[in-house]
Order: sequence, then structure tokens, then C-alpha cells
Amino acid sequence: MNIALIIAGGSGQRMNQDIPKQFLNVYDKPVIVYTLEAFQSHPRIDEIAVVCINGWENVLSAYASQFNIDKLKYIIPGGENGQASIRNGIFELEKYHTYDDIVLIHDAIRPMVSHEIISDCIVKAQQFGSAVATIPCAEAMLETDDQILSTSSYPRSRLKRTQTPQAFPLGRICEIHRRALEQGITNSVASCTLMIEVGEKVYFSAGSEKNIKLTTVEDIDIFKALLKARRSDWLKE
Repeated sequence: MNIALIIAGGSGQRMNQDIPKQFLNVYDKPVIVYTLEAFQSHPRIDEIAVVCINGWENVLSAYASQFNIDKLKYIIPGGENGQASIRNGIFELEKYHTYDDIVLIHDAIRPMVSHEIISDCIVKAQQFGSAVATIPCAEAMLETDDQILSTSSYPRSRLKRTQTPQAFPLGRICEIHRRALEQGITNSVASCTLMIEVGEKVYFSAGSEKNIKLTTVEDIDIFKALLKARRSDWLKE
């Protein structure tokens, strides 16, 4: 079984809006619904779970009903940070699923995730035991100690930009989170960094420049443009 675990536990303070950014409306549809629809429509996703910010559970349920998200089976309380929210989600799923079921952990605020990204993440997680959606680093990377200036660079060929989904056998990622708690690791920024912090390796799956994370108001502008965009016929794949 393949389960999408959508992380919607954050308040979105960097967006500086009155409601959590995952519930902002874009073209009369909440951001989180775009994300849910991507997994709802994927033939290899069997169930969806959402880790939801406190107080928005009923809103989420209403949206799921309105937009026919019938794969949504679990709404789980969020935690004090991203690591805790993911832990809440996987520990709840562990009660109902097997060790080898694949869980795809995905940011609610990455609404442009494609079927191709989801498919490759599932395949790589089944093959290697982990899968982190990534894209190459195209920019020049500079190192800085004071955030003002730089005197050194870092080779971009050695870097990957990580996205979500990040997928693992459910039992394995639960074990990783338990080990992290034993080691006092409580605020890792992502599942892939948590894996590395406890001494595990992670494998890459396909990401996309379009698979953007909505963090700022400018990201909303980009998201709206992507929704309206149509690739020119003359462009090669």
C-alpha cells in the first residue's frame, strides 16, 4: 500500500497572511486542495493522511467533501515543529499499516507536484528504501559567515536541492524517528536531513522546478502563473 502523508501543520508566518498559507484560496480553490487532488488522482496512491494545524480540522474535512477527496482517511494533529508533525503522522499510520507500506511525506504547500514525481518516488522507495525528490543546483553557490559577503564558493555539482515527496517504508521511517528522539534530535528540517543526522543514507528521485514550495507572497504569484501556463508546442521535452 502507498500512503500520502500531507504535512499541513504549520502556521505560515513567513507568508504574513491572516490564515495558514495551506488554506489560502488561489483561483477559488484552497492551496491544500490542489495538493490533495494530485495524490487523489494518482492511481498508485491508496490512502491520504493529513497532519493538520490545530483548529482547521473541520475546515479540511469540509474541503475534502466539497472537492471529492475520498482517499483522505486520517486527519492527525500537528506538532510543535515539522519533525514532530511528521512523527505524529507516521506513528498514527503505524497503528493501521504494515512495516513495508510506503509512506510519501509531502508538504501541503507544494501544490504543483506531478504524477511523474509521485510515481518515481514510489518506485525508488521500493527499490532503495528511501526516495527524496531532488533537482540539480543550477545557481552559483557562495559561502558566507555573516550573511553580508563571501570570499569562497561551493561546487554546485556536489549539491542537490531537495523537495517533497520523500518516501520510505513506514516501519523504517518510524524507527528513524525513534532513534532521533533517543539521540536528542528534535528539530531536523526535513525527513532527508533526519535520516542523515542519524547516520543513514538517502536516495534521490525525480523532482521538478515546477514543484515549488509556497513560502512567500512571490511564490503565490509564481504558482498562479504556473496554473495558467501552457508549454509552447515547439519546445522539446
